[in-house]
Amino acid sequence: MKQMIQNFMNDEQGQDLIEYTLLMAFVALASAALFLGAGGNISGVWTSGNSQLSTANTNAS
Repeated sequence: MKQMIQNFMNDEQGQDLIEYTLLMAFVALASAALFLGAGGNISGVWTSGNSQLSTANTNAS
């Protein structure tokens, strides 16, 4: 029984899978944070461009 528990503790077969899963989760969370931050900037650029086009349209008429 002691040998079986010792073998179980020394077995590192699934360790790589867990490490890669944690790494992918970190990358996914970091990407989501970047996309959420960029969403506000893109919205600001779109609003600014829209207002400039409306002003140009009014001045051209």
